[in-house]
Amino acid sequence: MKSLLYVFLGGGLGSLFRFLISKFISSSKNGFPWSTLLANYVGCLLIGVLLGWAIKNNTTRSDLYLLLVIGFCGGLTTFSTFSLEGLSFLKSGDYTSFISYSLASVLGGIAFVGLGHYLYRLG
Repeated sequence: MKSLLYVFLGGGLGSLFRFLISKFISSSKNGFPWSTLLANYVGCLLIGVLLGWAIKNNTTRSDLYLLLVIGFCGGLTTFSTFSLEGLSFLKSGDYTSFISYSLASVLGGIAFVGLGHYLYRLG
């Protein structure tokens, strides 16, 4: 039961942080969802760092891992919003934005997880 509470609290904080990012970062004139992309990049970078820490310290089952990785990063990053925005581009016929946003999200997300893990290993 304690594990559920940690995931719940972390998820709420991550979702709140994502909401705040969306309030400070607006979409471009053509509707490109910069705030979602930024939230996903920050979450991916953070999860890379936290994963490096958890592996080094053998704490992938710890309460802190549940709070930060599963909860906070899970609440911060948002595949469902990414999918909705991608569908909006497709429905409007803006295939260039759809392709660029999809590639930037997927490839950038993977790159930021790798960068986060690499930065952790440097420290």
